[in-house]
Amino acid sequence: MFDRIREDIAAIRSKDPAARSALDIWLSYPGFHAVRLHRVANALWRGGFRRSGRWVSHLSRFLTGIEIHPGAFIGRRVFIDHGMGIVIGETAEVHDDCTIYQGVTLGGTSLERGAKRHPTLERGVIVSAGAKVLGGFTVGENARVGSNSVVLKPVPAGATAVGIPARIITAETKEKREATAQKIGFSAYGISADLDDPLVQAIHKLLDHSAELDARLNNICAALEKQGVDCSKLRGPNVDASAIDKLLDAD
Repeated sequence: MFDRIREDIAAIRSKDPAARSALDIWLSYPGFHAVRLHRVANALWRGGFRRSGRWVSHLSRFLTGIEIHPGAFIGRRVFIDHGMGIVIGETAEVHDDCTIYQGVTLGGTSLERGAKRHPTLERGVIVSAGAKVLGGFTVGENARVGSNSVVLKPVPAGATAVGIPARIITAETKEKREATAQKIGFSAYGISADLDDPLVQAIHKLLDHSAELDARLNNICAALEKQGVDCSKLRGPNVDASAIDKLLDAD
């Protein structure tokens, strides 16, 4: 038990620069308190003392503002930062090294008893403030869920889910967007990375489209050059970055 406590404190100190000492965490971190009380509630629940488990869970909610059903699985080194308003349902699974911020709901969309109704967060997942992850699906290892997003479907490992309802942005998509943005001298991520703003979404779509057209054009040129056609003047996109900047500055 004491090894787990030391492990949790070390995880918090590594992830939160505001954590100045182990004593501060022990005395004043509600996320730490909620996880420790959940260990007790979960042990009672699994031991068949379900009413007692619910009472400990209710006490934890009263003291910390964090509601974790005693039947939920919480892994090792889980960091709940701030934590106020977090709700974690009965069949939810939060695996090792996950980070959850305030206002997050790991909820269910089914009323079927005994079914897997709540999400599974695999190792290293980060769920940002206000996000709602609803359903019995899996959020893959090291994935991220953006603030205030509503996730209703599985998220692949390493991907990012943002928006309402959430759209999935894979690492490959991010790299293509940034490469295209750098090529034309403009980066949408300079505004706000993965922000669910209509303007940023539109720019992302334009960058995706530009990258796709560029790839198609290069494929056509390669095929024509095999037939002896000079395509040197056709290669590469011609995007006016200053025009994009003017659009962004317009009211």
